[in-house]
Amino acid sequence: MAYRWKNTLTRADVTPEAMWLNRRQIIAGAAGLGAIAAAGAAQADEGLEPNSYEDITSYNNFYEFGTGKSDPAENAGAMVTDPWSIRVDGLVDNPGDYSLAQLLDGLTAEERIYRFRCVEAWSMVVPWNGVELADILTKVGIKPEAKYVAFESLADPETMIGVRRQVIPFPYVEGLRLDEAMHPLTIMATGLYDRPMPNQNGAPIRLVVPWKYGFKSIKSIIRITLTEEQPPATWNMLQSREYGFYSNVNPEVSHPRWSQATERRIGGGLFNARQDTLMFNGYEQEVASLYEGMDLRRNF
Repeated sequence: MAYRWKNTLTRADVTPEAMWLNRRQIIAGAAGLGAIAAAGAAQADEGLEPNSYEDITSYNNFYEFGTGKSDPAENAGAMVTDPWSIRVDGLVDNPGDYSLAQLLDGLTAEERIYRFRCVEAWSMVVPWNGVELADILTKVGIKPEAKYVAFESLADPETMIGVRRQVIPFPYVEGLRLDEAMHPLTIMATGLYDRPMPNQNGAPIRLVVPWKYGFKSIKSIIRITLTEEQPPATWNMLQSREYGFYSNVNPEVSHPRWSQATERRIGGGLFNARQDTLMFNGYEQEVASLYEGMDLRRNF
């Protein structure tokens, strides 16, 4: 993409935790090569507000800590996130084991307010803090033959009850095409609501790709590998009929067990009503060109 995404939302636009039920409009815009809708912006006549910190940190999928929505908040406290090391290898100029501080040194962190859409047809709006993945990859150097980026999560049986029980095969792995990884909407998040990332949300660093279903945004990353071949992805390996490699939000392609045309907004009140799911989770203008000429039903 030729543009750099710019966030025009500020901390004042985020609903305070104690007042998150009060309706406040978050109106976003961006500059660049044309008008780019800012992260989390709604359709022109709607407006969105972030979910509360409590919502975001108490309703999670993180199978390393159990399969229930409250399991991560209950079980993730023992995970050690400092110190933290990430191995960067494969088709990079500067491979090695980097501390989190080394990897982020010199990069600009910012807030991104994004829609978050789970493949299970529920959704939130989350104010993430982090850096663009493209900046990290540029820092370590991308070899010309690299076409994909692979990620691996921590799998520690000592602190992760789900890993001990092997509820799914671990470690959890995911991947992106390189152009997806380099897109300015793709971030490595290190916090939310201006706080460090909670363990249950993927501390200390996780991927966030807002136009894809949430399981693509792998948590607690310990390895980043650039490769020429499409990397494995956990749910695609386990259930390829249900979970494709791309897993872009697409209301026109149903999951084999449920429709993806609508979603349930987490948070109570009027937001519990089902609402229409937007193509690419509302980021169609920004990312549709990445898939030009592709059959999005076949390459789901």
